[in-house]
Amino acid sequence: MALTLSNKAKAVKPSSTLAITAKAKEMKAEGIDVVGFGAGEPDFNTPDNVCDAAVDAIKNGFTKYTPASGTVELKKAICKKFKEFNHLEYQPNQIVVSNGGKHALSNIFDAILNPGDEVIILAPYWLSYPEMVKLSDGVPVFVYADKAQSYKATAEQIQKAMTPKTKALVLNSPSNPTGMIYTEAELRAIADVVVINDIYVVADEMYEYLIYGNEKHISIASFNDEIYKRTITCSGLSKSYSMTGWRVGYTGSSVEIAKLMSSIQSHATSNPNSIAQKAALEALTGPQDDVEKMKTEFNKRRIYMYETVSKMPYLSTIEPKGAFYLFVDASDVLQKEYKGEKVETTEKMADILLSDYAVAVVPCADFGYPQCFRLSYAISIEQIQKGLGRIDEFLKGLK
Repeated sequence: MALTLSNKAKAVKPSSTLAITAKAKEMKAEGIDVVGFGAGEPDFNTPDNVCDAAVDAIKNGFTKYTPASGTVELKKAICKKFKEFNHLEYQPNQIVVSNGGKHALSNIFDAILNPGDEVIILAPYWLSYPEMVKLSDGVPVFVYADKAQSYKATAEQIQKAMTPKTKALVLNSPSNPTGMIYTEAELRAIADVVVINDIYVVADEMYEYLIYGNEKHISIASFNDEIYKRTITCSGLSKSYSMTGWRVGYTGSSVEIAKLMSSIQSHATSNPNSIAQKAALEALTGPQDDVEKMKTEFNKRRIYMYETVSKMPYLSTIEPKGAFYLFVDASDVLQKEYKGEKVETTEKMADILLSDYAVAVVPCADFGYPQCFRLSYAISIEQIQKGLGRIDEFLKGLK
């Protein structure tokens, strides 16, 4: 019998954000002055107190296995953070600490899905959601929201997508890629739909601290006991604390689901990195000054990027309220010609920008919106200014 490979694995799409970033890094290594608007990674160093805690952990010999789902002291700190910031009451046995937010989401889908279960994903969506659902034998079902809705799906749309096979809803607020935030009224309406249909909601709140202006973050699980027991709240330290490489994510859920996720993780990876757990503990319990400084700087960049792109020809966007992304509609660009050829797709546009203008952007076909692209403002204002200038030059050369 001929050797074969997993059909499930072969069906997984590679991440277009990582692919763009990898190509941009190759060009930088060749000495090309590339401006990368690609991956969602803060350009700030991890706060010194967090780094110091990791060094202390190493020096003190905290380099062995921990409990598979994380240390008790870190779980207690997460419970305190959930109570004070999210207004959610969790006990340590409801917390699972994982190797980053992606791992937390994979644990969730593995724990709640059976083959053929449907998961409603609100579009525009983070491109990894559908692939994770499929790897856990689930079926992604997409609900699309347009620009007039600020790219936010309504409770009525979600209700229409319900079938007897619906098992869960993925809710990401603040959103990657749009930067939009669901309001309390919108979340309450969605919570009612979830409870009435008796499904789970996977609340991805990774960008919860990065909210600007008068907006505020609200956790859907905080409304009442009925939505609380159906919600798995997922977050982490990557974005808010500039700890992307440390790989620490976590979930709050029912004891039953937490036990399942802990069991899955014990066989898949065992515990998250012990040193990173000590760093995470310091991040959550130590001074928060650096977090506020980063947020203030992100806000300056957000305002500049939104105002600048809004004035560019052929592009359309809406003001992001959270995270660090600008979601841009390039429908008019796709009808134009560049060097005698029609642009046609955002993938082709992104390739032109990278090859001819040394600017990396993320085309959003894999986010459910092939006419759009994403810009990250998790880079310095000087880089943003330079990169947007190059994009403007490209746009003004179209015919």
